[in-house]
Amino acid sequence: MSQTRDKVRIYTDGACKGNPGPGGWGSALKSGLHRKMLYGGELNTTNNRMELLAAIRALQFLDKPCEVDIYTDSQYVRKGITEWIHGWKKRNWMTASKTPVKNDDLWKALDFEVSRHNLTWHWVKGHSGHPGNELADALANKGVDAVLR
Repeated sequence: MSQTRDKVRIYTDGACKGNPGPGGWGSALKSGLHRKMLYGGELNTTNNRMELLAAIRALQFLDKPCEVDIYTDSQYVRKGITEWIHGWKKRNWMTASKTPVKNDDLWKALDFEVSRHNLTWHWVKGHSGHPGNELADALANKGVDAVLR
């Protein structure tokens, strides 16, 4: 008997007021009739870190392996996890130009979370009216607001 995995759609986004500066991340998860909105932030961070954290926190929320379609407007995240990471790992977390990979703590965390699920990554153009991306963007901005209070 084969075990079927739950299907989950995730939209993620990061935001920063200044780069570096106060930032937030947001993730909107949907599975069947279930919905979950997640957000958070940090006072001194970068947009790239917030984009990564949005995906990490969403995947950490899933308590069992799932079939995941994940949508991001960040080519940094999508290309990093689907293309660049293989070389980084071969070179012990160094870039092709032999410099340390930036945000390697978060890349390692994302790599672990990705290994738990069957993921398909999708890129969407940011701020173009895509409902899932607009929702994730609003959640990321809530994350910024939360740390500025």
